[in-house]
Amino acid sequence: MTKHDLDPRDVAELERRKRASLGQLLLRSARLLDERAVARVARRAPGVRRAHTALMPYIDLEGTRLTDLAERARVTKQAVGQVVEELEAMGVVERTPDPEDRRAKRVRFTPHGLKALLHGLGVLQELEEELTRSLGQKQMASLKKGLTALLAALEALEAQEPPAPPEPTPERR
Repeated sequence: MTKHDLDPRDVAELERRKRASLGQLLLRSARLLDERAVARVARRAPGVRRAHTALMPYIDLEGTRLTDLAERARVTKQAVGQVVEELEAMGVVERTPDPEDRRAKRVRFTPHGLKALLHGLGVLQELEEELTRSLGQKQMASLKKGLTALLAALEALEAQEPPAPPEPTPERR
């Protein structure tokens, strides 16, 4: 089936709904911000991929078990294991014994990894400053306030009924 086989009214309605959808706006904005941030980080640290930066927020400073990382990132343990191996090779994380279970390991940041994390957060701050110059301080403050409230509402809903796990995507394999 090609686009030409579709009813033009359905296509127009689809486009209208996508433009009006808060979810679509959030997803597209997040994707563009993420792509820009990863590109900037990769300029300083060649070899860094989105899969690497996507896992970092889920690693606790005291270390996190692979199974917990997989659950938090909502990907398979095998996928997390592969990304952790790559981050280990880059010197960003290390595996250490879990003090609560001698058979288990925890993934934690190395000193180099902590500096990389701080650099990544600095890149996000730079992008936020650029957006503030573009949107204006008042609009940026309003956006942050609204997104903070939205996040709290979504977290409250998740606490009531956790969402179903997402379908695997090419990046999550």
